[in-house]
Amino acid sequence: MKKESAIVLLSGGQDSTTALFWAKKIFKKVIAISFDYGQKHKIELNAAKKIAKIAKVKHIIIELKEFKKINESALIKRKMSITKKHKFDKNLPATFVPGRNIIFLTVAASFAWVKRIKNLVIGVSQVDYSGYPDCRKDFIKAIEKSLELGLDYKIKIYTPLIDKKKKDIVLLAKNLGILNLMKDTYTCYKGGKKPCGKCPACKLRQKGFKEAGILDPLYFKK
Repeated sequence: MKKESAIVLLSGGQDSTTALFWAKKIFKKVIAISFDYGQKHKIELNAAKKIAKIAKVKHIIIELKEFKKINESALIKRKMSITKKHKFDKNLPATFVPGRNIIFLTVAASFAWVKRIKNLVIGVSQVDYSGYPDCRKDFIKAIEKSLELGLDYKIKIYTPLIDKKKKDIVLLAKNLGILNLMKDTYTCYKGGKKPCGKCPACKLRQKGFKEAGILDPLYFKK
């Protein structure tokens, strides 16, 4: 028997799309939320719209202006290189957006509270990833507890990809029957019409498909 309702954070990329269809198998009703936070690769929102339509789920895009003001990430600052280290922390890539998942999950939980939904789904992984601290299991557990306390409302955050390598995420998409849908996802950080194939996000994606022994439908469309 399927569980109640859930809100899925949908960026339009490979991982969040896989998480969305995982959620559709688990929950009776799913709502997808995407965020326009001034990202260079805003084109990913078009992918999110298309994927939500194919998945037949309600889709909401929420605009967040805060990150445009902070403007210290290569995902937002137009002339900043996406391949270098972050200027404030050399252990992090320049693409790190400080507090991004904190804000995303907080806003999603706020929306969940209003809709009386208790479940959130986010497609983060702490295995093959860019090293963002807000993709780790400890962070998810901590913010889940904080949101529950701050809202005085039971919130459960599901992370179906948290311990999966990119290879495993590709195989999960295959098992979910959505491998061909990967051609409609958008992963590239540069925001061009076609993926650059060279940025960290593109390289991680390529690594996963290669290790899974599967051709990426994005690059090998029929």
